[in-house]
Amino acid sequence: MNKNIGKGLTYDDVLLIPQKSSIASRKEVDTQTFITKNIPLQIPFVSSNVDTVTESHMAIEMAKLGCIGFIHRFMTIPKQVKEVDSVKRSEGFIMGNPLVLGPSTKLMDARSKMKAAQVSSVIVVDRENKVLGLVSDRDTWFEDNENIILEKLMTPFDKLITAPLHISWKEARVLFKKYKIEKLPIIAKDKKLLGLITSRTVLNVEKYPLATKDKQGRLRVGAAIGVVGDYFERAHELVKVGVDILVVDIAHAHSIHGLNAIKKVRKAFPKVEIVGGNIATYEGAKDMIRLGCDALKVGIGPGGICITRMVAGAGVPQLTAIMEVCKATHRAKIPVIADGGTNFPGDMSKALAAGASTVMLTGWLAGTDESPGAYILRKGQKYKIHRGAASFSAVADRKITAVSGQVRKELSEFELQQELASIVPEGVETFVPYKGAAKEVIYQLHGALKSGMSYCNAKNIKQLWQNSQFIEISDAGLRESKAHNVEEM
Repeated sequence: MNKNIGKGLTYDDVLLIPQKSSIASRKEVDTQTFITKNIPLQIPFVSSNVDTVTESHMAIEMAKLGCIGFIHRFMTIPKQVKEVDSVKRSEGFIMGNPLVLGPSTKLMDARSKMKAAQVSSVIVVDRENKVLGLVSDRDTWFEDNENIILEKLMTPFDKLITAPLHISWKEARVLFKKYKIEKLPIIAKDKKLLGLITSRTVLNVEKYPLATKDKQGRLRVGAAIGVVGDYFERAHELVKVGVDILVVDIAHAHSIHGLNAIKKVRKAFPKVEIVGGNIATYEGAKDMIRLGCDALKVGIGPGGICITRMVAGAGVPQLTAIMEVCKATHRAKIPVIADGGTNFPGDMSKALAAGASTVMLTGWLAGTDESPGAYILRKGQKYKIHRGAASFSAVADRKITAVSGQVRKELSEFELQQELASIVPEGVETFVPYKGAAKEVIYQLHGALKSGMSYCNAKNIKQLWQNSQFIEISDAGLRESKAHNVEEM
């Protein structure tokens, strides 16, 4: 039998060879790229669909910065739908589905619905959807009567500032400044509600010029689904709520379960962008491209919290895996997401130079303000818990709790032991130090990427693919690359 042994390289095995550069400043470097065939990003970073990294808070921040977030799937379908909806509702030049209630709605009910929708106002409409008034949270601050109806609290229509459908953001800005208002209902000539513009949205257009948005001005977001169980129902509900990208998520996507799931989801949702992964080979890329994937996620075992290679003995060093997959994807013009293995800022430049279009961030963003989970004080230092999707605790949580969100019948001690004994973890749990705001991490990595691209005389990602050259280094070369022979302060 042919047991061909090739050579695989990862980021620490290589350096980018400096090229003669005409770039005077890294401000000249443009990092625009594509996350899928049809969705551009201004900054080529993606927050990972790991349950200690990305939920709505992280996804909102990533999209504002010009990146994108993939919300993890290890929650009930209604919870994941709510997380995606929170991102889509958080911003949009004209919000097409603002919260509306009738005039006889009691304040207690309005407060509950506003909290659930994560909004600070409600538009009061009649049965024909004609605007009667608006109630903001400021109108309710000092109201103790929970049974008072909205009609008695609202700013009536004749005192509202409204606008027509085709107003520009610059025109809206003028109205917000002139009348010192926070909400601008968009109405038709017959007073029917068409949408809503908020002052925050207009401010964010100026504050976040690189933001990743859809055609309606809403922030873009991706969400992961599995390949067995409720994955198809989950995909259906996520598409209904407006998810931009479905990530068909499995550790080894080039398998019967992975390929069948991609085929079924692609057929059912032909207009939704689909990311397939994870893979690490040219053959895997070819098969998934044939099934209609709009991007491929590359990486089997390179992550800092992943021990697949130690447990299963399978994987491909990440730099080689990216290069192998890109042999198939570049011809087909399918973007590649490099997932895992980045330990230093310079690894971002290496991953993209190898052919990737974006880099997925996991450990980099764990422990930030926007990552899920509470802070833990440990030896006087703030930490957050970080774990792999295939870690013991993560798998145990999923085994003991039903996917529907309903807790199973209480297990006997023997049954519990049987369930836990069946787990073969391929990830670890760890503490990560508190890192502050995610945007500070992104700013540092983005600046490092621009520097790396300038060394390769690359003003854009395409030129990075064309101009970059690698040199393999020894262990001594890696040691020389780090600070050495000094005591760091």
